[in-house]
Amino acid sequence: MQIMSRVAIACFTSLLLAGCMKSDKAAKDSAAAAAAAMPAPAPAPAPALSLADFAGTWQVRAVPESGKDTSPTNYSLTATADTAGWFITFPSGLKVPLHVAVSGDSVIESTGTFASQRRKGVKVTTEGSLKMQNGKLLGTTIAHYSKAGPDSVLRLRVEGTKKP
Repeated sequence: MQIMSRVAIACFTSLLLAGCMKSDKAAKDSAAAAAAAMPAPAPAPAPALSLADFAGTWQVRAVPESGKDTSPTNYSLTATADTAGWFITFPSGLKVPLHVAVSGDSVIESTGTFASQRRKGVKVTTEGSLKMQNGKLLGTTIAHYSKAGPDSVLRLRVEGTKKP
């Protein structure tokens, strides 16, 4: 009877070990499957945009997106590697300082009040955003005119090329 007990214990121990080995293998297989199912890591983010990327002098053309008057407003944009020294110079000689900040992939710009170059005798403030795309500045500017009424806001599409 002792021999049978020993055989039974040996068989039970073998079965127990085999069962544990299967569970361990199954756990390893499950971990491998989970690792394979995980999505690939996201690509590295694009390098952070800086004002230095825009530094230089740009010839800019701003055209109203809608309305009767679709004539362009042309100006020169001077941009520096920091927030100081950004300004617009119109062909009339009017020089308007810009307040700028980087937000994501864009430069957000705004002006104080100045004499409109599109509407004589009217004051205007502007705000907009610019992106760099294929070596060009592209963006939108919103002009807020001091006179009340339905045409007191004008949305313009902006495109600029860097001067040599």
